[in-house]
Amino acid sequence: MPTSRTGRPPVQRAPRRPAVSRPLSENPVQRLYTRARKAWDRPLTAYYLILGGSLLITVLGLVMVYSASQITALQMSLPGSFFFRKQFLAAVIGAVLLLIASRMPVKLHRALAYPILAGAVFLMALVQVPGIGKSVNGNQNWISLGGSFQIQPSEFGKLALVLWAADLLARKQDKKLLTQWKHMLVPLVPVAFLLLGLIMLGGDMGTAIILTAILFGLLWLAGAPTRLFVGVLSIAGLIGVILIKTSPNRMARLACIGATEPKAGGADCWQAVHGIYALASGGIFGSGLGASVEKWGQLPEAHTDFIFAVTGEELGLAGTLSVLALFAALGYAGIRVAGRTEDPFVRYAAGGVTTWITAQAVINIGAVLGLLPIAGVPLPLFSYGGSALLPTMFAIGLLIAFARDDPAARAALSMRQPRFGRKRAGGAVPARGPRRWNTMRRRAPSARSSGER
Repeated sequence: MPTSRTGRPPVQRAPRRPAVSRPLSENPVQRLYTRARKAWDRPLTAYYLILGGSLLITVLGLVMVYSASQITALQMSLPGSFFFRKQFLAAVIGAVLLLIASRMPVKLHRALAYPILAGAVFLMALVQVPGIGKSVNGNQNWISLGGSFQIQPSEFGKLALVLWAADLLARKQDKKLLTQWKHMLVPLVPVAFLLLGLIMLGGDMGTAIILTAILFGLLWLAGAPTRLFVGVLSIAGLIGVILIKTSPNRMARLACIGATEPKAGGADCWQAVHGIYALASGGIFGSGLGASVEKWGQLPEAHTDFIFAVTGEELGLAGTLSVLALFAALGYAGIRVAGRTEDPFVRYAAGGVTTWITAQAVINIGAVLGLLPIAGVPLPLFSYGGSALLPTMFAIGLLIAFARDDPAARAALSMRQPRFGRKRAGGAVPARGPRRWNTMRRRAPSARSSGER
């Protein structure tokens, strides 16, 4: 055997392993996409999107209401923060309602469906009583509460229809009755038409469109056949055409779609055109918060229906795209909650709320952009108006409760809740050692096997 210079036998080295071809590393774009995909599929994604998105929209809405309403308040000989203070009070009350709704069990939501519907119908009928109902901008849909406070019961009719219809369809699905068209339509469509009739008595076409969208969203979720869906849609479209043709005001609003001059075809398109002027003058990053020119008496309803135009003028394209992204995230989260649940009531209620908020946002923003007729509906969670803010925040609380009720989300949330002490199998509390907080990180057991690393 050959030896080394030191007289010791040479060290036998292990033979080299053949080189294994490693997969090419992902480029930064693919790595970012993979991480975003994993984060998007986490159990709490919908919960955080609903909570964070609604909070950001509400806070940004408060800022824009303060900016857009100052001139209007001063023109009415009121303090500049008058409308902001009322909106802030409504937001505080709405936050309490959101918290209550998010902590309520599903059974309690279902139990409240019929009382809320009965109360909404009563108040909507009370609006038409002379001396009680109040007309605003030609619509008889308000009840005065004294002083500068008033309420619009039709806004609560949206919440009432969502809860009641979700409970009705869930009970019929449990009994396997939704395969028959008469059980799918009755009494859902007659009750919806009752609410629509009470709203149209006051002349509020915009709220009626939102209610119709909620009805069709619920029918689609219930699996209405194409013939039935098209039939109901045709009847609703025919009624809508008749209501528009018989109203010169509605025909004038229809003529202002895409208008570029204040007088287009004999119609007064002042509001629609100045909304486009506000968006056009904002540029990419806007003229600055509070620096809007159109809110100085040129743009009517700057803090309510056309607050999105003031947002575009002051915050620019970046601000408007941010608002659109927040509403898109909120809509996606609502669809995800409705699609991943096994509870039929949760699916119908989450789908109805998502249809309500997204349809109202599309109609409001479409009118500001000149793509749709001006329907007179506020931007959800954003425009001024406590009557619209309160039921909408309660509906957001519903979505949060449903997102928390998902089994995977419930397990993830329970792991994040701190608890004192470490429980053992027999329930005994350890005699020695300080108490520690439990965290999301999985703790390794104290005893390990010999082969564990």
